[in-house]
Amino acid sequence: MELSPSAHADSFCRDRLPPFSLWPQLHFDLPELRYPDRLNAAQRLLDDAVDRWGPDRPCLLTPTESWTYGELQRRANQVAQVLTEDFALRPGNRVLLRGPNNPWLVATWFGVLKAGGVAVTTMPLLRATELAELSDISRPAVAVCDHRFLDELTAAGTPGPTVITYGGAGEGDLTRRCAGKSGTFTAVDTAADDVALIAFTSGTTGRPKATLHFHRDILANADTFSRHVLKPCRDDVFAGTPPLAFTFGLGGLVVFPLHVGASTLLVEQATPEQLAELVADRQVTVLLTAPTAYRAIMAAGVTHKLSGLRRCVSAGEALPAKVWEEFHAATGHRIIDGIGATEMLHVFISAADQDIRPGSTGRPVPGYRARIVDEQGDPVPDGQPGLLAVTGPTGCRYMDDPRQSTYVRHGWNVTGDTYVRDQDGYFWYVARSDDMIVSSGYNIAGPEVEKALATHSCVEECAVVGVPDAKRGMLVKAYVVLRPGVRADEATVRELQNHVKQTIAPYKYPRAIEFLGELPRTSNGKLQRGELRRRAGSGVS
Repeated sequence: MELSPSAHADSFCRDRLPPFSLWPQLHFDLPELRYPDRLNAAQRLLDDAVDRWGPDRPCLLTPTESWTYGELQRRANQVAQVLTEDFALRPGNRVLLRGPNNPWLVATWFGVLKAGGVAVTTMPLLRATELAELSDISRPAVAVCDHRFLDELTAAGTPGPTVITYGGAGEGDLTRRCAGKSGTFTAVDTAADDVALIAFTSGTTGRPKATLHFHRDILANADTFSRHVLKPCRDDVFAGTPPLAFTFGLGGLVVFPLHVGASTLLVEQATPEQLAELVADRQVTVLLTAPTAYRAIMAAGVTHKLSGLRRCVSAGEALPAKVWEEFHAATGHRIIDGIGATEMLHVFISAADQDIRPGSTGRPVPGYRARIVDEQGDPVPDGQPGLLAVTGPTGCRYMDDPRQSTYVRHGWNVTGDTYVRDQDGYFWYVARSDDMIVSSGYNIAGPEVEKALATHSCVEECAVVGVPDAKRGMLVKAYVVLRPGVRADEATVRELQNHVKQTIAPYKYPRAIEFLGELPRTSNGKLQRGELRRRAGSGVS
């Protein structure tokens, strides 16, 4: 296997790709997946859209403003000018992005890609310790941050990147700098297999894994799941809750709508009820969110506000058949379920319309292949549970990480999910195969929560597991052994929960805490997480 000549002057990412022998199989079976050797995803998604549909089409919407395709193009070009002219950004340099879902975050993402940089979009809820770790792994040259989210980035104390804020009033603010630029910029002639973005996925060790994705990968998800399953049209209005740092959000709220000339409603924060209001008020036709939100919309009695929807998409966690049936009965909409992975960039198994079987994730998206295998990588018979293995035009490439050989086995991406395939080729989710807790669509590594809890002076030791929950899918539960003299009461529970919220991203905090005299361990002292899961599942207290 050979890579195309790179446009990157900074070879940091290409130097840290896994050896070809550890890459998954890649195949480009569909005609639309046969991309040219030179390709810049920003040029294809944005510049080509302006050339095709004109600059005046609505593109990025918010509850208070609207940008056209031409306005987004001009601002993305200005961002690229600021980065290259004012901060000497070179192709291949990483740019860390921090902010909620809003137009300037999107403009900056496109500006980075146009300049040949590598976008490292981070969750706005991340705390200083988490940001420091991601920065240490990706080593950005520049960090661009919404001015309202600067405190944690400053507290991270990362020595490398120059920090630029946007949306504020300072002279050096990105928006002010952009106003002084012409808005004319020719996108760097990147290779289709130059790295365009680094996306992080939490590992069960607590150490985030950096996944490297090429310019062609960004388009491949639009030319598979979006083109063949979602099937959007240019008059659609997209909206949803996933942050753009999640590849589910990046695809569903930026790549897919722009790929067809549609518009997207960006919402910084919204309760399920508020989301339903926005769907009605802004005539949203494609909604992307987690099963938790669909449940909450039904519980709030506002499903009638979704009557204008054409598509509902669920991802981030398994969609229970009961939720699908109840939502269909209440709205008439058939939720498109799907499984994706940060390693694969987006959804690779799904179904739509009459092909949907409630409770099943679906069948492989055109362009992908999937099978169920045992621990040795051999296929298992239909009806028998095993490990989900996938190949397609995208695949796992961890950055300088020994866990590559665990995720990619015999050329297949092994996702860590246990599935069953039926005789009709439909895939049915069974469980996660590792210690990851998937709660309300968020992936939460139990050891990371344990590490945060252990820094509190009241905690002697602790363990964190996932507990089945009707609303969230899974609930983060902590078993804590307190130091002598500390009261095992509700006040201590609240204190520990608040401590975790202040230490790591708040959504990771343990919603349930149980105090034990000691943690279950094997004779050689190894923590028995399985025993705690059984205890949690049986309701023992």
